[in-house]
Amino acid sequence: MIEWLGVPVAGAAHAGDVDQVMALVHWLMLVLLVGWGVFFVYALVRFRRTAHPVASYDGLRGRWSAWLEGGVLLAEVVLLAFFSIPVWSARVDAFPSERESVVVRVVAEQFAWNVHYPGSDGRFGRTDLVLVGPANPLGLDRTDPAAQDDVTTINQLHLPVNRPAIVYLSSKDMVHSFTLPQMRIKQDAIPGLIQPVWFTPTEPGEWEIACSQLCGLAHYRMRGFYTIHTQDEYEAWLVEEAAAQAGP
Repeated sequence: MIEWLGVPVAGAAHAGDVDQVMALVHWLMLVLLVGWGVFFVYALVRFRRTAHPVASYDGLRGRWSAWLEGGVLLAEVVLLAFFSIPVWSARVDAFPSERESVVVRVVAEQFAWNVHYPGSDGRFGRTDLVLVGPANPLGLDRTDPAAQDDVTTINQLHLPVNRPAIVYLSSKDMVHSFTLPQMRIKQDAIPGLIQPVWFTPTEPGEWEIACSQLCGLAHYRMRGFYTIHTQDEYEAWLVEEAAAQAGP
């Protein structure tokens, strides 16, 4: 089923569990599609005008429809209670510690993804709304000692492979949807809230960050890229970017 659906490459440790749920949901949808198609053809033949020139106001009598509806309801309950909820619960329970993870902030706005890395000291520098502008979309205060080694990017997210990544997601203006299809990640960025999202990349590569919420007339511009490096490549990139942004 996953091959038929043509889903993107599975690039995260939890992708297999998500794909299993998606496959089961689509099998159920396929059964319903075929079932409703057969019933539609049956109704066309069974109640054709030539066989029933006079309308019957009593209709069909029987319990088979109730049994079928009950079966569909039972299948949906099983999918929810024994597959979907356990997958979600397991991810909540397994939320990694920041010490063993790469932690970044992603702040969405019309129409860009602003990414903030804490640098080698592991601390995010202070931000201030007064400092927000075209050249400083996050309002990062470079006079703060903790901000000296911070790295900021626009529409570019870099992470190492085989290490948990925690993304603290927020929005400056309206609801956006942070979507990494290969990581099986999709989470709304909501103004006034900081939503943590985590995953462990298992495949190096470069893919697209998508916004799957209509966020304005230039929604088509809400497009970024994320790159999964080896650990050495990621550390080299971080050092290079920190040196370039430190200034004179």
